[in-house]
Amino acid sequence: MSILKGRGKNIIETTIKIMGIFSIVPVLGIFAYIIFKGLPAITWSFLTDGPTNGMRSGGIFPVIIGSILLTLGTIIASVPFGILTGVYLVEYSKDNWLRRVINLTIVNLAGIPSIIYGLFGMAFFVIGLKMGRSLIAGCLTLGIMSLPVIITATREALLAIPRNLREASLALGATQWETTWKIVLPAALPGILTGIILSVSRATGETAPIMFTAVAFYLPFLPESLSDQVMALPYHLYVISTQVPNMPESNMMGTLFVLVFITVGFNLLGAFVRNKFRKFR
Repeated sequence: MSILKGRGKNIIETTIKIMGIFSIVPVLGIFAYIIFKGLPAITWSFLTDGPTNGMRSGGIFPVIIGSILLTLGTIIASVPFGILTGVYLVEYSKDNWLRRVINLTIVNLAGIPSIIYGLFGMAFFVIGLKMGRSLIAGCLTLGIMSLPVIITATREALLAIPRNLREASLALGATQWETTWKIVLPAALPGILTGIILSVSRATGETAPIMFTAVAFYLPFLPESLSDQVMALPYHLYVISTQVPNMPESNMMGTLFVLVFITVGFNLLGAFVRNKFRKFR
């Protein structure tokens, strides 16, 4: 009987390993294809020049800068508010109907398609607040889209911290805010950073929200203020793939390579920072 149980356990473990391998192979294949097709197009001029000849030649420097500015703006617009909201829901709010409604709303907002956020941003920021299509309107829209994931990650990370840590800190005379700031938040930081990485990475690759609020088809200059439009990698890739005839494949694959490189690089950087904080806990 024990032999049969051992065989059954081995079969289950082998099946799980095979399923894991099959789930990774397509991802590795996509990355290999992007590297094989896109890496030859990466040159210094491609990364430092602006597009020319109807975007059929030249580089993508304004596009890269626009994506970086949108990403930084999204972080500024979403991370502080998202973390503070998660802290309030776990550490300060009472367990009543209002808290349950807020939690349910946050969960539902996380599942809304990105194009809905784009239409909201256009109606509220671009038209309602008369910001026009601008960098700040795009950042605020992407920030709102990122909030549910950041709030949920912060809340779950805080809930995972044992209650006795809070009680020990309060027993030693610390205030609730000191306990939250110096004890609870540092312990929960790796989980919070995971949520930030996931949400901002998603925002970096989104097209629909910025298409309605921030980006332009072509701009020969870099943005000089928050009220200027920008170019961005996801929308630029969409444009040169579908709207520009006779576009060289090397330009499209080079742009795709840069977008994937920035997204993966941001994830790796976030994972590195998260692991560093985890070591110092």
